[in-house]
Amino acid sequence: MTRTRSLRVDRVACTGQGLCAELLPELIDLDEWGYPVLKGRAVPGELRAHARRAVAACPRLALHADRDRP
Repeated sequence: MTRTRSLRVDRVACTGQGLCAELLPELIDLDEWGYPVLKGRAVPGELRAHARRAVAACPRLALHADRDRP
C-alpha cells in the first residue's frame, strides 16, 4: 500500500519568493502578489521527486509535503 502525499503551504512563514512555482508549476501557481496557490493538494506519483525538490528548496521552509493516512 503506497501512501499519498499532500502539499501544504505555511502562509505565515511564506514570503512569496516564488521558487516553489518555478520548480513545481504543475501543482503550484502564484497569485498577483507572488504567493503560492496550490492547484490541488494531492501529489501524483510521477511528480513526487519534483515535489520533494520544491519542498527542500523553499528558502523559508514554508512548503511541506505531508503523508496522508492510508
